[in-house]
Amino acid sequence: MNIIGDLIKRSNKIVVKIGSHTLSDNNGKINMEIMHNIVGQLYDLMQKGKRIIIVSSGAGICGVAAINKWHRKEDINYKQALCAIGQVELMMAYKELFAEYDIHVGQILVSRDDFGDHSRNLHIRNTLFTLVDEGVVPIINENDSVSVDEIKIGDNDTLSALTANLWAADLLILMSDIDGIYDKNPKVNKDAQLIEEIYDIDKLMLRIDTTGKSDFGTGGIITKIYAARSVNEYGIPLVLVNGTKKDILRKIVNGTEKGTVFFGK
Repeated sequence: MNIIGDLIKRSNKIVVKIGSHTLSDNNGKINMEIMHNIVGQLYDLMQKGKRIIIVSSGAGICGVAAINKWHRKEDINYKQALCAIGQVELMMAYKELFAEYDIHVGQILVSRDDFGDHSRNLHIRNTLFTLVDEGVVPIINENDSVSVDEIKIGDNDTLSALTANLWAADLLILMSDIDGIYDKNPKVNKDAQLIEEIYDIDKLMLRIDTTGKSDFGTGGIITKIYAARSVNEYGIPLVLVNGTKKDILRKIVNGTEKGTVFFGK
């Protein structure tokens, strides 16, 4: 039985988070081939009646690629300036790719305060519904060019979970550069085992190794597990797949690729 594939087939409202490691190549620039393939897969889902919202990382990477400087500067002003430049480049890429299918995109930039304020929360929700109902794909990102620690969401796994809960999505898909949740880091442990179905996050945390500073540790997998806990509390499943693999969603649906699904209790 193909649990994840069946779940995607049954879901009508899907939030798809695309990570920066999914979109970037080995040189730290946007991989347009992967991005084009992902957009094509999302169009396939839309053709099947699915409504799609994208939460996309990549503004910083696009900023570095656009002007080819400042990438070594640690000053927050330069980092925010890169995001301001890169956000334009990122949206232009999505605009051009979706235009191939005669689909418009709309940009929404948010901060944590937007989700904590009832009035702003309602306006975001209404805008999302309007865009989606009119066949426009909303693309959401944190407003990194102005966000500071006090109002910063911090990562797009969390942002995608907040978005899925706000929109009352049927499913949240996280596209990363890893096949799913493993019992230990598969990049350094050849005997690592993929965990395909997760029903109890507390038991999972006792089972897996999330130590270290790699993307598998506190900087990567942990944020995905927290996102899963957040949406599972609202009855929304979360699926983690390797977005760097060509046609991953198509292959997940037909059962030729695997991922991890969090159902929660």
